[in-house]
Amino acid sequence: MKAKNAIFIGVSLLAAFALWTFLIIKADVQNVGQQDTAVGFASFNTWFHHLTGANMWLYIVTDWLGLVPAAICMCFGVLGLIQLIRRRSLLKVDLDIILLGCYYILVIAAYLIFEMIPINYRPIPIDGIMEASYPSSTTLLVLSVMPTLIFQIGRRCRTKAVIIAVNIFSVSFSAFMVIGRLISGVHWATDIIGSVFLSFGLFFLYYAAVLFTEKRKENGI
Repeated sequence: MKAKNAIFIGVSLLAAFALWTFLIIKADVQNVGQQDTAVGFASFNTWFHHLTGANMWLYIVTDWLGLVPAAICMCFGVLGLIQLIRRRSLLKVDLDIILLGCYYILVIAAYLIFEMIPINYRPIPIDGIMEASYPSSTTLLVLSVMPTLIFQIGRRCRTKAVIIAVNIFSVSFSAFMVIGRLISGVHWATDIIGSVFLSFGLFFLYYAAVLFTEKRKENGI
C-alpha cells in the first residue's frame, strides 16, 4: 500500500469517527442511561443492551486481557530503549519505532480526552461508579496495538511460520476482545463502533507516516 492511500484511509476513518461522534450527540438522544443521563441512538443501544444483558465475567476476562496489548507496548518500548543504549543516540533509533512511540502517545491522549469530556456513560455502574463509556477504551487499546504487532513482526521477522502465527493470534485475539466487550454489556454498542473507527484511523496514519519517511530516506531527502 502506498503512503497516500494509507493517509486517505486513515483520514476517512477519523472523519467517520467525528461524524459518528456528532450523531451520537444529536441522533435519537434519550435519557435512558444511568441516573437518566442522555444516550444517543437510544432505541438501538437499549435494544442491544437488553438483548445481551450484563455479563460481568466476560467484562472481567476482557479487562484482564487488556494487559496483553499493554505488554506489547512495553516490549516495543524496551526495544527502542535497547537501541538507544547501544547506538547512543535517539537519532539512530529505528524511525518506525520512534513513530510507534509517538503513535502510542497519541492513542493515550485520545483516551484521556474522552475521559475528561464524556460523551455518554456506561449502561451499568462499575464498582458503584458511573464511568465514561465512549469510545470503549479497551477496544481502542486492542485495535490500536494489535495491528502494530502484525506490522512490526512482518517487518522484523524472517521466519514465515512465526509471522503467520502472530497474525492468527492478533486477529483472533482482537476479534475475541471486541466481541467480548460488545456482549459484556458494560458499553453501549455505539461505543464499540466508535472505537473501531478511531483506532483504525490512527493506525493507518501511523502506517502512512512510516511509509512516507522511508520513501524520503530512500530518495535521500
